[in-house]
Amino acid sequence: MSSVHPALVLLAVVALVVLTRERVQRVVLVAGSMVVFALAAQAEIGSAWTYSLGAADLGLRLDLQPFRVDTLSYLFGLIFSLITVIGVVYALDMGRWTEHAATLTYAAGSLGVVYAGDWLTAFVFWEVMSIASLFVIWHGATRRSEAAGFRYLFVHLFGGALFLTGLWLHIGGGGSLTIGSLVSEGATSTWAYWLILVGVAVNAAIPPLHAWLTDAYPEASVSGTVFLSAFTTKTAVYVLLRAFPGSSVLVWAGVVMALYGVVYAVLENDIRRLLGYHIVSQVGYMVAGIGMGTALALDGTAAHAFCHILYKALLLMGAGAVIASTGRRNLTDLGGIWKRMPVVTVLYMVGAFSISGVPLFNGFISKSMIVSAASEAEFTSVELLLTLASIGTFLHTGLKLPYFMLFGPDRGVETHPLPQNKIIAMTMAAICCVGLGLFPALLYGRLVFQAIDYHPYTTDHVVASLQLLVGTGIGFWLLAGKLGGQATISLDTDWLYRKMTPPVFAFAVLGVNGAGRWLEHRGARFVNAVLRVSANPYRLLGLNRDLSAGVRGEPFDANYYRFPIGVSVFWALTGLILLALVLW
Repeated sequence: MSSVHPALVLLAVVALVVLTRERVQRVVLVAGSMVVFALAAQAEIGSAWTYSLGAADLGLRLDLQPFRVDTLSYLFGLIFSLITVIGVVYALDMGRWTEHAATLTYAAGSLGVVYAGDWLTAFVFWEVMSIASLFVIWHGATRRSEAAGFRYLFVHLFGGALFLTGLWLHIGGGGSLTIGSLVSEGATSTWAYWLILVGVAVNAAIPPLHAWLTDAYPEASVSGTVFLSAFTTKTAVYVLLRAFPGSSVLVWAGVVMALYGVVYAVLENDIRRLLGYHIVSQVGYMVAGIGMGTALALDGTAAHAFCHILYKALLLMGAGAVIASTGRRNLTDLGGIWKRMPVVTVLYMVGAFSISGVPLFNGFISKSMIVSAASEAEFTSVELLLTLASIGTFLHTGLKLPYFMLFGPDRGVETHPLPQNKIIAMTMAAICCVGLGLFPALLYGRLVFQAIDYHPYTTDHVVASLQLLVGTGIGFWLLAGKLGGQATISLDTDWLYRKMTPPVFAFAVLGVNGAGRWLEHRGARFVNAVLRVSANPYRLLGLNRDLSAGVRGEPFDANYYRFPIGVSVFWALTGLILLALVLW
């Protein structure tokens, strides 16, 4: 079992999903995703597939490694397959086989990148992931999801083009086809390095290349958003961990992300868009950790990606449950429903405490590693700013969002019963969040630098965290009346291409139409001239009407250009001469 590629098995499950319906399809979905999780959990570290393509003597040999398991790929493969199981259970009531096929293909693409040992294989699965996620967004089945999907497509085509160009320059310039650190290879001053970095930064949602996330994710279905939150940005984090550890530019890029997401969450009214901004913020911690490049920072990044996938999925499943039950998605339209949705409320708060770094929950054991790494590496400003971002996270995701969505003034919102599969999926994620918070060794023992002796539950760390949380809670209690959502739309960097794309496309269409008309006119004049000459070749010898008449575009006059006997003899002789040349 250790030699079986989980991504390929998941693609086989997709084929079975297409061929089955209803109860059999649900069995296939659950059983297939659990088999993939089992394969990822039992994968043997050190196993690999290697294939060679081309001819070495011609200099066209490619050594591909479509499957490679080491400590890092094992960890990401484990969490990607686990969240696939949870997401499948949450989506069982959707009943649309096309969406199930899209989400599982999306998950397979992410697993393919994680297990790829060479750049070419990674890029192929990278594009599979991008295309499949587009269809996940379009399954929101609204005009807004359709438009957001097209914008998502354009942005990721741009990022993919940069990524591919960078790989072409890297490999063509003698760089290794095997995925490894581009920083240690000394490629930091090359075009290839920066093109690959920016291409991956698009998927990581690093500002100002981030707005596709908060634009598209809220428009997918409630189940599709769970998958979207887990794969694209975290796959990019995995590639950054592989290729760019210690890249100093990522330290401040991550800090900007962490603060940017928190600030925009203040302004947001749409509950899933608010959570989308906190994806940007939380990935900022990971990007900053990668930039620091120390053993503790890199382990903290991998651990935080693992924990973030679980608690962010739980938060979005809770928000999705509220949307599915009430039909409302804005804070200004919700409130007072916790008594009618007590289980969803409890499970959502598990996710809220996790993302906020409350002790005994998984966010506490991972986020603290990155902040401690900043302190250890003497990045004092980074430590302070990341702590500030953590306060903002608790203020908005841990307090503001649940208060105005679930508690707060009762607006008389009617709720409908939820399918049991959604509650089961949320419970699975909540158990994982609490379990890792209580037993961090379960995660720490699978990190790359296992020699790092890090203990999150020290007295100083717990007391300092509780002080920040209590202080933030008091601040929210005093300012709750001014922190409620407003029925407004926040403008982000996507405004630029929302406004620029229509006129650019209109200009391009007008230009193509004009060029087409010009070519049509010129082509007609050329054909007209050819017809005149072919009707009477003697005109080339000046023995008939001036050839410039055809060039001037005069209409073809069949009566004037009747074929004389001499013309027929001319063409017959020409044909015989050509035939003789061919036979000779």
